Amino acid sequence: MGDLAADTAVEPLGDGRYRAMVSQDWEIWGPMGGYVASIALRAAGAESPQPRPAALSCHYLGVAAFEPVDIVVEPLREARTAASHRVSITQGDRPILDALVWSIGDVEGLEHDETTAPEVPGPDELASMRDLVPPGEGPPFRFWENLDAKPIDFEADWPPDGPRPASWQEWLRFEPTATYADPWEDAARSVILVDLPSWPAANRPHAWKQPPFTAPTLDLNVAFHQPTSDEPWLLCDGTAPLAAGGLFGWTARVWSPSGRLHASGGGQCLYRRIRT
Repeated sequence: MGDLAADTAVEPLGDGRYRAMVSQDWEIWGPMGGYVASIALRAAGAESPQPRPAALSCHYLGVAAFEPVDIVVEPLREARTAASHRVSITQGDRPILDALVWSIGDVEGLEHDETTAPEVPGPDELASMRDLVPPGEGPPFRFWENLDAKPIDFEADWPPDGPRPASWQEWLRFEPTATYADPWEDAARSVILVDLPSWPAANRPHAWKQPPFTAPTLDLNVAFHQPTSDEPWLLCDGTAPLAAGGLFGWTARVWSPSGRLHASGGGQCLYRRIRT
């Protein structure tokens, strides 16, 4: 089990350069994409003069090994209440990820909220995945050991007997530390949860046929709306309604039990045939 804050920490080397260790505790076919993007977010936070992130956009350029990575943070714009930084992660001579991060200070503006949270049972009404799976059957990847998961629509028999809707919803709580007071550590939870439902949602219409495909993520975009620092349980709410031309796009939203929308975003994935 890994701790998100410790496993996304960056070591300053001076002149906008940082180093980080990619932890194997966040493995899904390699390092989980949102986890690597969270390392970029933490590096931007270490360099930014502003106290909290507003948005992250990144391209995944390569799959990192579970080894140290080099990070370069370059300021693109630094104003009184907002800053933009470019973050490049490399490993040896291989590019791994390029990101753009906006951060902001204390600002005022107009406010409204017309969001509608999904009508689903709360985390206190659902069983944990650890109680739903048969004894002795652990998670398929180490990544899932970092989360207490409570699925909304659990099916014990998988693959199913037919197509399912291209949506995926689970209440998730990070372990061993559920919340973080630091706004950049806190935002890393949302980065991971926006990235997470891409394949689980897109695979559901096809899982019953067990098609020989994976789908690496090309890009990820996250908007941070409200901090999650006082919310241990977060609903990961993802949909992937269209797959065509070798691509599928997904959108995701992060909700708290009180019905507040904390983050939203999505991206595109590129299908790859599994060669046997």
